[in-house]
Amino acid sequence: MKVIFLGDVVGEPGRLAMYRALPELREEFGADAIVVNGENAAGGKGITPRIAQEFLESGVDAITLGDHVWDQSDLIPWIDSAPQVLRPFNLQENTPGAGSIIISTPAGKLGILCLQGRTFMRPGAENPFTRGQAEAQRMRSAGAQAILVDIHAEASSEKIALGYHLDGYVSAVLGTHTHVQTSDARLLPGGTAYLTDAGMCGSLNGVIGREAAPVLSGYITGMPCKFPIGGWPAMVSGVCITIDTETGRATEITLINRVYDK
Repeated sequence: MKVIFLGDVVGEPGRLAMYRALPELREEFGADAIVVNGENAAGGKGITPRIAQEFLESGVDAITLGDHVWDQSDLIPWIDSAPQVLRPFNLQENTPGAGSIIISTPAGKLGILCLQGRTFMRPGAENPFTRGQAEAQRMRSAGAQAILVDIHAEASSEKIALGYHLDGYVSAVLGTHTHVQTSDARLLPGGTAYLTDAGMCGSLNGVIGREAAPVLSGYITGMPCKFPIGGWPAMVSGVCITIDTETGRATEITLINRVYDK
């Protein structure tokens, strides 16, 4: 099984660049499934039902979210009707939506699990280590032949620790949230593909998807200001994971980086 995972989509440039990249990537890698983090798709804050539908219609098989999940209020009454749109699994009980799903692909059943870290993050998430391991075991028992985990977290140490904690339980642990692709893609000893951060789909010449000048002003003056979404060109970053569905172990992790002009 080959699964493409793309990092946080940031605003309109990130969305449009992703839409252009999807058919190219699916053909190039022979992808059986595509999973995308849509955390910042709506103007940099969360995702709307309309944008989520656009993602799914464009060929995305599942959307993971993160700490901005409820920034667009119209998502709250809608998310229960959209099982492919995943809020963090380890939010409190009775939270709307689901945090995991098992989908059918041409190569078998793929489980997708969205987790949120707790270090330097918004409060409200429960322990991703205990909740994540228990859900991974449940998904395997429910027939998932491969399991991909998106850990949406700030601290690299928390993501790395979770990778080792889930090594051998899941096929891939891939980090999101910091928008900068890391260079530590590797296969852990138990056969889990790991990457601290997949990067983003968003403005190349800005600060994590935002215009550079306002961000600089904020740092220099210490005064609050708005951070508009950056413009073109836009990057598309992520990974392709190859998984042996007989064992659930990853056999290869390949970085993806593309740049598109408007």
